[in-house]
Amino acid sequence: MRRWDRKQGPEDGCEGMANGFLMEICVDSVESAVNAERGGAGRLELCANLMEGGTTPSIGLLQVVKQCIRVPVFVIIRPRGGDFLYSDREVEVMKADIRLAKQHGADGLVFGALTEDGRVDTELCTALLAASRPLPVTFHRAFDMVYDPMTALETLISLGFERVLTSGCDSSALEGLPLIKRLTDQVAQSSTSGGGITERNLQRILEGSGASEFHCSARSAKDSGMKFRNPSITMGAYLSTPEYSIKVADVAKVRTLNAIAKNIL
Repeated sequence: MRRWDRKQGPEDGCEGMANGFLMEICVDSVESAVNAERGGAGRLELCANLMEGGTTPSIGLLQVVKQCIRVPVFVIIRPRGGDFLYSDREVEVMKADIRLAKQHGADGLVFGALTEDGRVDTELCTALLAASRPLPVTFHRAFDMVYDPMTALETLISLGFERVLTSGCDSSALEGLPLIKRLTDQVAQSSTSGGGITERNLQRILEGSGASEFHCSARSAKDSGMKFRNPSITMGAYLSTPEYSIKVADVAKVRTLNAIAKNIL
């Protein structure tokens, strides 16, 4: 869900809304960041571990990405994969990561936290928002795990989040389209849909949700440059990506998504 109406209207100009829409690409490498900008992305969400839905990236990655691109970079603050119920020590890590991201040029931050009963953790979110200011903050897809999305949205508005990223509490934005539309209507603004968005379904999602922002990875597999390969070893879990294949944002895919959105919006 993109920035909701606050009488003065959304702050679009600084975030690539000149075409009437904004495409945010989630990236986990410098190559993906450069490709996303070349393809027409208006904003990046910088992550590590996209296979786990994105975790906090290194400061080194943030620094080099900021040197290479000009579009805004929002940094995800998520200390691990899994649920969004955080321990006290994990909260300390999140606060430290927020401070470091601000110091090293982040243009915005992305995080979320829930209570054990599936509600927005207002106490923790208030503290993290205070640490984040004056940067804008997106509540990420922890929203898709809440018990009552309509109530959660009102809570996030009252706390001061600028936008919410959601797949409509379903497996993808296409399946969650009815709820995305309800959320959009509730705040009288369009939404940032995210989750499984591709060039094959973007038109249906934008038309069905009224969204003027969308979020995707637009990645393709790139073969490793390694000539010697040991097929007996895997660096991660057996269900992880192949060792000799790298997924990066695809310039052609990003451009195609950009063109589709331009035709619709």
